[in-house]
Amino acid sequence: MESGKMSSHPAQQKKLSSLTKIATQPSIYVLDTPGVLVPSIPDMETGLKLALTGAVKDSVVGEERIAKYLLSLLNIRKTPLHWERLLHREEELCEEICSSDKKDNSLRRKRLNNSDAVYVQDLVSEVQRTLCRTFLNFTGNTVEESELETLIDMQLVALRKVFRIPHKPFDETQGPTSKKLLTLFRSGKLGPFILDDLPDASEN
Repeated sequence: MESGKMSSHPAQQKKLSSLTKIATQPSIYVLDTPGVLVPSIPDMETGLKLALTGAVKDSVVGEERIAKYLLSLLNIRKTPLHWERLLHREEELCEEICSSDKKDNSLRRKRLNNSDAVYVQDLVSEVQRTLCRTFLNFTGNTVEESELETLIDMQLVALRKVFRIPHKPFDETQGPTSKKLLTLFRSGKLGPFILDDLPDASEN
């Protein structure tokens, strides 16, 4: 059975591959083709959504711009407030488990602190907690574009510490910070998201 190159990045397949037989009774063949996009992207918003999902190469738009778009969506939709409730429940559950069986170390999860993220889930929780804290402490109006940009810059600075990126000028750390944030989002670690705005059910 033939196989072709696979990748999570776009433009990996550049030409038609040969027919691949995947079943004999009945005979079924598969023809692998390159991914196809619409010939033109109608607006910038659609382009950023495609880039955020990884359908467009990061180098075309820029990882920093894509990450800022992601943060703008999270802030406008007040997603950090939803995370605050989830994190609070998680902490309560952890306390219940630890108090119910203190002798069983296997049930005790290492408490998260600001400088240590041992497990991937701990890192995710720390990212969510950081975005939640910066969102709640921000006194500006996120409806105003300039103030939303200020909040996003604050969040990128805070995330640099979470991702343990060496302290350098802000412009030099935006790239690595953005890349790590996008990796968490695209792998589904930050949770499921619908990028399109859905109509309000109450309006129907």
